[in-house]
Amino acid sequence: MIIVTGANGKLGRAVVEQLLKRVPANQIGVSVRDPNQARELQERGVRVRRGDFDDAESLYQAFEGASQVLIVSTGIMGEAGIPHGIWQHQAAIDAAKKAGASRLLYTSHMGSSPTSHFAPMIDHAATEELLKASGMPFTSLRNGYYAAAAPMLIGGAIKTGELIAPEDGPVAWTVHSDLAEATAAIISEQKLDGMTPNLTASEAIDMEGIATIAS
Repeated sequence: MIIVTGANGKLGRAVVEQLLKRVPANQIGVSVRDPNQARELQERGVRVRRGDFDDAESLYQAFEGASQVLIVSTGIMGEAGIPHGIWQHQAAIDAAKKAGASRLLYTSHMGSSPTSHFAPMIDHAATEELLKASGMPFTSLRNGYYAAAAPMLIGGAIKTGELIAPEDGPVAWTVHSDLAEATAAIISEQKLDGMTPNLTASEAIDMEGIATIAS
């Protein structure tokens, strides 16, 4: 059984939808903090169980019977030097191993680096080290920057007509739907061991390009 964590989130739910196109629903399980929000998946034949990254026993129960577990990063990363997200990821890795899963997958980032100046990238790199130390076969999905974050950089520019942002290089903004499709293929076809190539859009756009699109 393929288990997907965070399936009530934007990326996790999109991955489940793509998996449903590739494998029978009864071969998919989800681990979510609130099962009530995943009733629609349950009605479609997906196994829904409560799994909380701060409750190791709940994760173990949610991962029962797993062959592969996709750990969607918790989002609690890079906060004032407190590696809460790393502890949560370790709990998920331990639970998957205890449940007998044969493969782990993790939503990392193309910028993952222990020397990054952007704190979440340090946490992604630390989690990749945990995956290596687990002794389990794993795939770290080096996702590109989410296109959904681009509007945050625009700020009030659409209202004011003026985009003010630090000058920077181009970014291959990547949409959740593309990443979900790639992830589902990697899981169902059991491709790519270790670190994946960067999973990004085909075109890199700088802030001037963003301004042009916004205009």
